[in-house]
Amino acid sequence: MTTMPFISRMGMTRRGLLGTVLAAGAAVPLAAVAGPAWAKEAGTHAPARLMLPVPTGPYPVGTVQLRLVDRSRPDGIAGPGHFRELMATVWYPARDVQRYPVAPWMPAGALQAFLADVGFGVLAPLAPLTAGHAGAPVLRPGRRLPVVVYSHGAYSHQGDHTIMVQELASHGYAVVTVAHQYDTYTEFPDGRVAVPLYDRQAPTLPGDFAADLRFVLDCVEQLAVGHNPDADRRDLPAGLLGSLDPRRMGAFGWSKGGTATACATLADERIRAGLSLDGPMQMNPPLTGDLDRPFMMMSAAFTRATDPEAAAFWSHLRGWRLNVQARGAVHVSYGDDEALFPQVAKLLGWSGQRLQDVIGTLEPDQAVRIQQAYPLAFFDEHLRHRRSHLLDGPSPAFPAVTFLP
Repeated sequence: MTTMPFISRMGMTRRGLLGTVLAAGAAVPLAAVAGPAWAKEAGTHAPARLMLPVPTGPYPVGTVQLRLVDRSRPDGIAGPGHFRELMATVWYPARDVQRYPVAPWMPAGALQAFLADVGFGVLAPLAPLTAGHAGAPVLRPGRRLPVVVYSHGAYSHQGDHTIMVQELASHGYAVVTVAHQYDTYTEFPDGRVAVPLYDRQAPTLPGDFAADLRFVLDCVEQLAVGHNPDADRRDLPAGLLGSLDPRRMGAFGWSKGGTATACATLADERIRAGLSLDGPMQMNPPLTGDLDRPFMMMSAAFTRATDPEAAAFWSHLRGWRLNVQARGAVHVSYGDDEALFPQVAKLLGWSGQRLQDVIGTLEPDQAVRIQQAYPLAFFDEHLRHRRSHLLDGPSPAFPAVTFLP
């Protein structure tokens, strides 16, 4: 795969699409924002900011950021003496969250850079908050926590699938999201803000993302034995050390991150189950082996019927496998955009057709429920051996979801 951004079937990059969306709203009052069905329950007045749905699990959510340095990988872009540097965020079930601040969707500096890059920084005050409480102590509901690592898409950021991430954490998972340096918007503890680098020499191929994921697995193993992998040795939330289970680790990712998840799962047996959210599966180098561990594909734009790479990857799956597709879904439909764009559409006074052009015809509330239910069912079945039967076939609760043979 090249380092070019993903181009959707609408012929526009996701980054360019967001720029068009924001620029179109320049003359619309911010007070015009109105939330979707799950947001309206809080009252009839417009919220002060965009909103994400609250997770459905029984546990409150905590979160902490880590700066990780992989000293086995020199960073040729940064220069001699520098190594691959990543920001990662751990999400987990928490206790005693009341005294801990709610974490933002993106760090302030990264958010400003992201919105400025698409031409409308004034929307920064409307950015959503998450359900995560920064630094809250870890709750261990029974045995050690199963772990899932997350890889974002091209020119995106690690908060792009926060709905899914905090849903898993609220059900007892530790989820580690990774900011892939040179292909993301992120902020480091010393105030540096990183933005995507449009340089073909930058390490931004799916294989580079996969190497990042495997390094994060190393860091999870360090946390599991009581060592702090943070490069600055900052204090960790109480109970995090020793709370993760390295024998129950999975991975998932969106778009290029879905391809990276497939690469990492093929290469590393520590990943017990992998999930791709509409990954194009353009492997570089090409596939040479088979995968005997569980893998699930949630397809939208990149289907096996239309993309030979996706079909080829499917043919290499020798273990448990499943391919589902939601009718009306587009490339962004399994992420936070399904919750955020309907609110932005209210702000900008869009027609229903214009909103559908961006997020597809899949009803947004159902799209959110799909994001919350199917990844959880997949990891529950293959990391916890908890079978819910949701993955057995079509469900009347999710009429848009089709099971592809």
